[in-house]
Amino acid sequence: MPHKITLTGSATGPLREYDRYVAFDMREKGSPSAPKGLKKSTFISYTVFVAKKAFNKTGLTKKSIMHEKILIQGEPTLDIPIDECPGEVGVICFQITVLPNKKDKEDNEPNDKKEAKQEASAAQQEVAATKQAEKPVTTSQPAANEEKKAEKVQAEVKETPVQEKKVEPQKKQITNQPKGTQDLLSFDEIIVPEEFLKTRPNPQKTQKVIDFVKRTGRLDEPLTIEKGSNILKDGYRRYIVAKTVKMDKVPVMYEYQKS
Repeated sequence: MPHKITLTGSATGPLREYDRYVAFDMREKGSPSAPKGLKKSTFISYTVFVAKKAFNKTGLTKKSIMHEKILIQGEPTLDIPIDECPGEVGVICFQITVLPNKKDKEDNEPNDKKEAKQEASAAQQEVAATKQAEKPVTTSQPAANEEKKAEKVQAEVKETPVQEKKVEPQKKQITNQPKGTQDLLSFDEIIVPEEFLKTRPNPQKTQKVIDFVKRTGRLDEPLTIEKGSNILKDGYRRYIVAKTVKMDKVPVMYEYQKS
């Protein structure tokens, strides 16, 4: 009996179109605990394959799939060529569903339920106002003295100017990272263009970078990404290495968009 798999989340890379199907990458956290003596799983990357007819019925587009939360139901496969499946696990999708966000749920809520909530809220406000009006107003000598003291303190506070302390913004310190590093980002924040995904970096050069990471605990150079869009511009080999050795975050430097 084939294994079934269910994924929830958003696409972590651009949509790739083929003859009769589309593919995109997703990412989920691994098991929070592992048997004693084994390494804990951090993240697992998946490449999802969906028939074009099923995908078109969802109303998703190349842009919206990066932001919408979706539910994938299918089964894992090992029959997809490695150049089409950059994820650690390939998934043949049998059903894809767009999950509604909180705002959509409120908008789709029946009118009678909305009206019932509004009436309940109005009733609570009316009861609170009635209780406030029923409270007896008593003025005793000690209470009057306390009010005078409070007024005196307020007057002194107004007369004494308050010196505002200037809070200097703290500079982000990034240690034990390659020269030129401006920030640290997780994999799901970086968008890898399709032209990179189609390439196969030189294995010997890739192994050299892996050996450097194992020896020093960091990459030799930061990845270059576009500021604002987080699209990878340079460093695909180092991206693959960081993903292979399961680094939590990767060092990046920003390239600003040309106006």
